[in-house]
Amino acid sequence: MTGPDAIIAAEYDYQHHDRSIDKTVSLRQATLQRDLGRLHVWLGSDHVKPYWQLDLPLSVFRDRLAEKLADGHLTPYIGCLDHVPMSYWECYWAAEDGVSNHYDADPTDQGIHLLIGPEEYLNNGYALALLRAVVAMQFRHSQTERVIAEPDACNERVIHVFEQCGFEQRMEFRFDEAEKDALLLVCKREQFEASVATDMAAVLHEVSVDD
Repeated sequence: MTGPDAIIAAEYDYQHHDRSIDKTVSLRQATLQRDLGRLHVWLGSDHVKPYWQLDLPLSVFRDRLAEKLADGHLTPYIGCLDHVPMSYWECYWAAEDGVSNHYDADPTDQGIHLLIGPEEYLNNGYALALLRAVVAMQFRHSQTERVIAEPDACNERVIHVFEQCGFEQRMEFRFDEAEKDALLLVCKREQFEASVATDMAAVLHEVSVDD
């Protein structure tokens, strides 16, 4: 494929048109050069600060972001709707993360963190469509059978979105490494495929742009 559509597609690690919101969901890896400013603003937003605790001076935040980008067990992504950046995601290998001190992590378990940046994208039903795309991307790793999350146990809104995506509550625990009381959520591949069968049929079988 050639032309402008091919150029746009090549930018992303994963792309899917979600019929439930009639928008194209795209995911690309974050970079310091492209995303420092936007992420500094997003993580300093009132709706994000209580859960991420990264409302830092720009110079300090730059160092923290650079650490994340260099972290071998974690990959930061920018989530886009119709090619507009509006969310931040961290996909990580759970067995190499502090969360593995609190549950029996398999080597191929993947984990996920998320936030919606601009406030105009909140409360519009976009979070579930984005989460489905990210989890589908994670399950493209053939050996991954579980995706986990460990949101703040008080964050009822995000917990509800995870449950809509097929995640099940397992336990609350004190996650000292992340300085929070967390709720362990687990999504099995089979459960995910069943939960998205109606709205996102065959998403795991679509050809991703990095195939």
